[in-house]
Amino acid sequence: MIDFLLLLGCAFTGLFRSRARLEAEILVLRQQINVLRRKSPKRPAFSNIDRLLLVWLSRLVPTTLEALTVVRPETVIRWHRAGFRAYWRFRSRPRGGRPKMPLDIRQLVRDMSVANPLWGAPRIHGELLKLGIEVGQTTVAKYMARGRRPPSQGWRTFLRNHADGIASMELFVVPTISFRLLYGLLILRHGRRQIISLGATAHPTAEWIARQLIEACGWDRAPRYVVRDRDSVYGQVWFPKIRSGGFAR
Repeated sequence: MIDFLLLLGCAFTGLFRSRARLEAEILVLRQQINVLRRKSPKRPAFSNIDRLLLVWLSRLVPTTLEALTVVRPETVIRWHRAGFRAYWRFRSRPRGGRPKMPLDIRQLVRDMSVANPLWGAPRIHGELLKLGIEVGQTTVAKYMARGRRPPSQGWRTFLRNHADGIASMELFVVPTISFRLLYGLLILRHGRRQIISLGATAHPTAEWIARQLIEACGWDRAPRYVVRDRDSVYGQVWFPKIRSGGFAR
């Protein structure tokens, strides 16, 4: 702490010195540091005040990193990051909260849920209140035994099972050389990953999009599901048109 106060005193008195005198002192200090580095090959030990001072100076004046000789600039940056993490770890420390449920009551809740698989958290909570055990319903639900359920099908399995009945469509904008905008419609059949329609128009309407979808399928079986976005161009005419063409959704 004394070294830090002495440093502040030197910084304050340096305000009244001439620039030539300050430059000369800096050169003398640099030469002394070079001599010390040659005489002491061991790594210097830094206190927390030293680290804090170097980090503070490097953040206040970033160009001071170029003047570091006894420590690398990367080390000072690492000190700063470590101090940042320590500060927020201190701010995020647990400050109490709800008391934990005793182990015997947790085991009782688990045993009751295993012995009565049809009981939910409200029923077990009511039974515990009858026994004089004051505990919240959400806490009961937290410590109930979870039944093992068969794994649900993944997205890949769903696509493999229903790919023949899915088609997707996308409406995109293409600027022309005459500064006009053309709207392209791409329709993809997921069964064979095949593009079945690619149209363009300057004025897209719900009727035109529905007709493109119906004509793209032709005499083939219409897909059961059509994947699209929520563009307002589809309008209220969209659903009756595609349902009349054999599409479910």
